[in-house]
Amino acid sequence: MTPTATRTDSAYDVVLIGGGVMSATMGALLKLLQPDWSIGLFGRLDDVATESSNAWNNAGTGHAALCELNYTPERADGSIDISKAIDVNEAFQVSRQFWAHLVESGVITSPRDFLNPIPHMSFVWGADNCDFLRRRHDALKDHPLFAGMRFSTDPAQLRQWMPLVMEGRGAGTPLAATWSAAGTDVNFGALTHLLIGFLSRQAGFDLKLAHAVEDLRRDASGLWRVAVRDL
Repeated sequence: MTPTATRTDSAYDVVLIGGGVMSATMGALLKLLQPDWSIGLFGRLDDVATESSNAWNNAGTGHAALCELNYTPERADGSIDISKAIDVNEAFQVSRQFWAHLVESGVITSPRDFLNPIPHMSFVWGADNCDFLRRRHDALKDHPLFAGMRFSTDPAQLRQWMPLVMEGRGAGTPLAATWSAAGTDVNFGALTHLLIGFLSRQAGFDLKLAHAVEDLRRDASGLWRVAVRDL
């Protein structure tokens, strides 16, 4: 016997596609600003935060540029461009302000459920890379967002910062690292579950897991039509 597909039409003010931290954050923002709006969130898997938002699948640094070297490229003249690092760090500070508001308003009980302080370090080896890291540190250290960042090539200091990384390393290769106490570890998976939990307690929110979005188009009236299959 062949099963027969049943079509059901639902209308929402907002449709969110995907069960990760981006949908959860957007949903929470909208519910706080427009509590009367109806929101449908469709996720293909059987739980939220099982892919990129899962803590095992991302570094959890918040992309604050304290340790990500790709945010500070070297210009042709040898100087270090820190503009991207400043931009992403400022954006992360805005995220932290939003999370602080969620705690103050009772949406999240404790920030330690997803956000914890932890030093951020960049570690390089080889003379050229050590020189780059030194110049990067020189360019960042006087900016308020990166105040307190430390740089060292001293093996004893490096062993204190990261004993496991330094274990078994000989003295023949130049090594360097930066260390910042301002770093945080963000468990985006836990944050996603907290935000979805908040949304699930609100009127007008539907969480549809094991649902695959197969088509998205805008009709002549300006409405968006979303075709979804119940898996």
